[in-house]
This record gives sequence, C-alpha cells and structure tokens, in this order.
Amino acid sequence: MTPYSDTPRTDATEGPDEALRRSLGVGRRRFLSTCTAVAGAAIAAPVLGASPAFAQDQDRSQSDHGHGGDVLVPAHKRGIILYTVRDAIGRDPLATDLPSGFREVFGQLARFGYRQVEFAGYGQHTNAPGGAALDSVEGARLLRRWLDEYGLRAQGNHGFIPPSWPLTTADLDLFKKHLEIANILGMDHMGTGGDPTNSSYRADWDVAADKWNALGQIARREGIKLYTHNHDAAYGFLLDGGPLDDLGRPTRSSGVRKLEYFLKVTDPQHVWLEMDIFWAHVARYKFHTYTAHDGSTLEKVFDPAGLVARHNKRYPLFHAKDGTVNTTNGMGYDMVPFGTGVIDYATFFSRVGERNYHNPMVEQDNAPSSTDPGQSLRHARIGYDNLAALRRRRR
Repeated sequence: MTPYSDTPRTDATEGPDEALRRSLGVGRRRFLSTCTAVAGAAIAAPVLGASPAFAQDQDRSQSDHGHGGDVLVPAHKRGIILYTVRDAIGRDPLATDLPSGFREVFGQLARFGYRQVEFAGYGQHTNAPGGAALDSVEGARLLRRWLDEYGLRAQGNHGFIPPSWPLTTADLDLFKKHLEIANILGMDHMGTGGDPTNSSYRADWDVAADKWNALGQIARREGIKLYTHNHDAAYGFLLDGGPLDDLGRPTRSSGVRKLEYFLKVTDPQHVWLEMDIFWAHVARYKFHTYTAHDGSTLEKVFDPAGLVARHNKRYPLFHAKDGTVNTTNGMGYDMVPFGTGVIDYATFFSRVGERNYHNPMVEQDNAPSSTDPGQSLRHARIGYDNLAALRRRRR
C-alpha cells in the first residue's frame, strides 16, 4: 500500500495575522494562575510587542488580507512544540550568538509569528537565565513572565504521567505538582508524549482506561484537560478475540483500532487526545489489513481526518509534522519540515473543521542538526509560514 497523499498543495503567500488579544481575566482558574504568575511584580496585563525587536517584526502578522473565511489555522492557534527546537533551548548561551534558552527562543518564535507553544519538559542549559531546571513553582512563574513578554500562550506539555497504578503517594504528589505548574503557565491542557499502553490486548487497554479516567478526573478538578499523544502503534488493530495463545491472550481482531477503543472506554469529560498527524498517516500505511476472529484477512484503511471528525471535541491538539514518500523504511514516510512534504494538510484541516477549537503544533523530530546549529529555528520558521498559508480546499 502506498502512503496517503492527495494532490500537492499550492501554498499561498502568508498575510499578516490578526493580532492576538488574550484576556487573562476569564474564569477563576485563569485569573488565579495569572495572579500567581505576577506575584511580587507590578500587576499589568501583558502587552504584545513589549520587546522592541518583537514589535518591529509584527507587520507580517496583523491580518489575513481578506482571506479570513478560507484560513484554516487562525493566527492565534498557530503553535509549535518546543521539542522541535530543543537544541536551541538546551545550548550554552555563553558559547553561541544564536538564540539559546527558553527566553531567547520564545522571542525568536514570536518574531516568526507563533502565538502558542507546547512544552516538552522544563529543562534548559544551566547558563541560561533561570538555570537548568524550571520544573518548579518558581520556575513556572519565570517561564510565564517570559511567555507574556512575547505574547505567547502555553497550550500543553509532554510531561509527567504517573507510571504507577494504583497510584503511589509519591506519583500522585508529583502529578499534582505538574498540574500546579500547568496552571501557573496558563495551560488549558496537559499531556504526555507516549501511548496509554504499549500492549495490543484489550484487557490492558481497559486497565489503561481506568487509570486515565482517574487521572483525568484529578486534572479536571484543577481546571486542566489531560491528553495522550499517539505514535503509529496506537492506531494499529486491537487483539480482542479469536483463538487464545498459550498465555490465554486473544490472537485476532475485530478491526477496532487501539485508540478508537480507548476513545470508547474513557470519559469524554476527563480524557482527551492529541493526534500526531504524521504518525497517524504512518499507521495508515502500516496497518491496513487484520486477521478477523474467524481467521479471514480483511482490509480496513485508516482515515485519520475521519476519526477526528467523528470525535472532534476529543482532539483539542494536533502535532502537525510532514513527510515525503519512502516505501523502504517500513513507515512510508521520511520526516521533513512542515509544509514541504506530501501529507495534505489543507484537506485534513478542511475536513475536521472546528478551526477555532483545535490547536495545531508544528513538530519536526529531526529539526536539530549536529553540524548546522541554526537549522531547527530555520525549520520552525518554514513550518510557521506554511501553517499560516493553509487555505480551505474548495470542492
């Protein structure tokens, strides 16, 4: 089976975006987290363009030149997961003239036009302002101040999910600490970079659902939506019937995919998902036939956009990463900067709709380079420009 690819997109020239005016006084949790973030400082609403250099670069993102009805990702929803530029965050500011550490990287991403970031942990180089580890209340307050300085909003984190079940006291306390950090940063969502379980068996997914329902309930009490992130295996087929193996486990499938089952057995008020669209397309390439309970081989091609459309409110976040065709590596794709591959994002976002609800985060796992230290930030800019250029498909 060949990788999924619609007709190549034609990227329109990006127009300036509509300025983001994010209120910090809506809702009790947001108000409290804001007060915490500015404790000890003069209380003032963050002003976009507080940095002079940042203000000079905003001409490119003030409106959509009359294309507002066709723009697929509104300006205030354009985000990036910081894993894409992890080398820049982690490099020594005393050894380079390139942006380094959270604060300088935030400034650069804001100049590109990004308005949202998803964290991938809270560590940076020890010589960066604030020191190496910012996974504390004090560190979160510092990060929040820098986010506000550049008009950025934190919209998630691939952080701590307790490995224990039932939960140990230590794991529960650490989980609650990360919820507190998320609130200080102003996040609506907090998540993880892994699958709920690596198993293919329904019984294990039932256990994972019980755990995530419990964690999601704890998170919701703190005003946070808890989400899990997928790789390709999570959209493979669930083993839920047929003859049992020597350990009493099922060997065949009903054709239900693992995360489809997870959606069914988790509480929609407590558990959400972030679709990594690249890995979902890898799953489409890899998992298109299954052995049914009666032993027959059946074909069932995965439709990532169709799954989201059926469960739209369960998918508040996306990872937007791109790929070119490679049928020799077992995945169907090689990862490339967003907007330079064959995954048809214009069609995907047109089909799922809800553009003011979803939060697409540009991601490129291989953006950092050992020989080109500026590459990840250049690729981040390419990703922003191509995300901003997406326009609705006309039928």
